Amino acid sequence: MTRPAAFSLAETDLDTVASTEGRIAVLVDADGKLDPGARRVNRQTKGALARFVESEAWGKIEAGQVRELAWPVGLAAQGVIVARLATRPTPAEARETGVAIAKAAGREAITILGGSRRGLLRVVEGVLLRRYDYADLKSGDPAPDLGAVTLMCAKPDELRPAADDLSAAIEGVFFARDLVNAPANVLTTTSYAERLAALAEYGLEVEVLEEDKLAELGMGALLAVGQGSDSPSKVVVMRWSGGGEEQPFALLGKGVVFDTGGISLKPAAGMEGMTMDMGGSAVVAGVMKTLALRKAKANVVGIVGLVENMPSGGATRPGDVVTSMKGDTIEVINTDAEGRLVLCDIMWYAQDRFQPTGMIDLATLTGAIIIGLGHENAGVFSNDDSLCGQLLGAAEAEGEGAWRMPLGKAYADQLKSRIADVKNVGGRPAGSITAAEFLHRFVKDGLPWCHIDIAGVASTDGDSPYAPKGASGWGVRALDRLVRDTLEG
Repeated sequence: MTRPAAFSLAETDLDTVASTEGRIAVLVDADGKLDPGARRVNRQTKGALARFVESEAWGKIEAGQVRELAWPVGLAAQGVIVARLATRPTPAEARETGVAIAKAAGREAITILGGSRRGLLRVVEGVLLRRYDYADLKSGDPAPDLGAVTLMCAKPDELRPAADDLSAAIEGVFFARDLVNAPANVLTTTSYAERLAALAEYGLEVEVLEEDKLAELGMGALLAVGQGSDSPSKVVVMRWSGGGEEQPFALLGKGVVFDTGGISLKPAAGMEGMTMDMGGSAVVAGVMKTLALRKAKANVVGIVGLVENMPSGGATRPGDVVTSMKGDTIEVINTDAEGRLVLCDIMWYAQDRFQPTGMIDLATLTGAIIIGLGHENAGVFSNDDSLCGQLLGAAEAEGEGAWRMPLGKAYADQLKSRIADVKNVGGRPAGSITAAEFLHRFVKDGLPWCHIDIAGVASTDGDSPYAPKGASGWGVRALDRLVRDTLEG
């Protein structure tokens, strides 16, 4: 398990600057004016910092960028990271600066001289999010532990509650990233369920539904996806009851631990990346861990469907008709459109059992959303303008790209089947929208619902804004904020 770097708040004590080891980060506005912390660093380095910010090189640095003064005379630190940041930065600018500081510092301890600036915790957030390295499966000597991150500021006690919430969110993000990065022979449906069951130590109620129970409930669509695999299909229910007597809000995630495409086999090139096809479920798990760690005053239920989509003599075939928990019959045109079959059953189960006040599902559902939005934004589909606006606002506040996509009867009509109630695909045109319309069919009248297609943002081949190559943990912070803003007010 990847643990975030240790983080602490400290009251500004400039007398300790000279003896501070690791890296010292100072924040300087575009005009080059030095705050008290930067002035102390400048004095200890015999004016080196002032000479730098008065130089032509400083003028070429853009907002959010950093430069390092290495091995400065007069300091025990290995370097001084000079970050260009406005006195009142936007959250995005502050986080971007934190990411740049983390990259410059490597694994060394970081002490940020924040003074009385605004947005300091956003800077720390950027540092902590970027300092991630999935090394669970590497042999040889382990990498040295990440150095601690210390924020020196004027009033640390005022920041402490928000800092504790931030630490909880980072834990949730790292948990989600670890799940997505784990290969399918490590993260099987069984071991995945065990990892989620272990979240009970944080106060979550966790229940694992096995195949016999799923069959009894009538989850024929979900079971059809996993019937070609030796790994048993499971549904995991995680409940956080930190609110009053109100019904819970529901978060649902697609948990396909490996997706070969089934009988509709994917091309070999790139198939190794299909370990990330459980990304939606990982986000749900990360959010639930965050809510438990920060003792959220809200009632939330997280439900994930864990399956493996494999070809075998027992696998579902194109042309088969399966029956969902709702009772709708589904003609399976393409067995590689399996995520919606998993989601439709757990969506109906969530509504039937918990009568939630609202529902959001997340899934690495379609390649079509990547064609439409690239790797910058998740696609958001909704039947409720209010919930959708709240979700998009939370995502924007946390710097997680999201864009609303349309729904409509014309798209739903593409799913009409000659022999069943519905087909699981509607052809190439508007593939992400028809997938959302398939799920829309399983939303009861009057229930606010959003579907988030995270296929383009869950895991990337290069650095994402706040993470190195691989799993991003997109959505954990946005959904945690949504809970805080709408359920805990």
